[in-house]
Amino acid sequence: MTEKPVLWLPRRVSDATVERACRDYEVILNDDDTPGTPDEIIAMSAKVDAMMPCHSEHFSADVVSRLDPRLKIVANHSVGVDHCDLQALAAKGIVVTNTPDVLSDATAELAMLLMLGAARHAVRGDRLMRTGAWDSWSPSFMVGKQVTGARLGIVGMGRVGRAFAEKARGFDMDIHYFNRTRLSPDQELGATYHESIESLLPVADFLSLHCPATSDTTNLINAERMAAMRDGAILVNTARGALVDEDALLQAIKSEKLAAAGLDCFKTEPGGNPKFADHENIFMLPHIGSATTKTRDAMGFRALDNLDAFFAGKKPRDLL
Repeated sequence: MTEKPVLWLPRRVSDATVERACRDYEVILNDDDTPGTPDEIIAMSAKVDAMMPCHSEHFSADVVSRLDPRLKIVANHSVGVDHCDLQALAAKGIVVTNTPDVLSDATAELAMLLMLGAARHAVRGDRLMRTGAWDSWSPSFMVGKQVTGARLGIVGMGRVGRAFAEKARGFDMDIHYFNRTRLSPDQELGATYHESIESLLPVADFLSLHCPATSDTTNLINAERMAAMRDGAILVNTARGALVDEDALLQAIKSEKLAAAGLDCFKTEPGGNPKFADHENIFMLPHIGSATTKTRDAMGFRALDNLDAFFAGKKPRDLL
């Protein structure tokens, strides 16, 4: 009988994913569910044929250069691959895949939550209720920014950006977007295209980021671009923390240039930016955009689909 390929799962994925993986692979689990360190990744590469990492495991050029030849494929349990040096992995002959499509709706839902929460003082309101400090009311009490009918700017109209735009249309928002290429009319659905981010910034009441983290997008939203945004605008980020200059964001919040921000990702993860906690108009969540049972099952299954194709001698669907 042919031996099963050996697969390392460095993080605790969904039960359904583990159950399916164990049918077709010899699975090595990381029971304490801590991020795989560079030394662990290198050591495991001599013991396994495949890995299913998350964005918490980093395949830098240095790590990749020390991987054992036994490792043949890295099937990411994520759509973002900024934790992988794709050039180094390709040069090493290691196949890399990701999990597009399946997390778009869950992440778009969270972007909507962050936008609404930032706009309507969710942090302050929750604190008042939990501490028993709500002791008055007036027409000027906790007045926020209305989402319905507002102009929404989207940076990056990939799968998640388009899913978010679809949900925002339910609030009758006027959709504007910047993307590397203009969408076809059937995908654009009446949204206004901007050829540059500089054109988009001054018109958006809300700006939501949905582009990948690359060398070109690091600190994409910096002090200069925040200065170009509308006074009182709200920034939402469910993509990657690297996209936002956090010092510049703090200054924009302190100066009231921006009314609020809704953030699900940060430059330092886990942990985030402790300076943000001083500002109740920064609504934060701990990078849980795809954290629904349905989506985490789908992400695991998509990664396993890629592994199954590879070990069957076929081209994985999501080959990078």
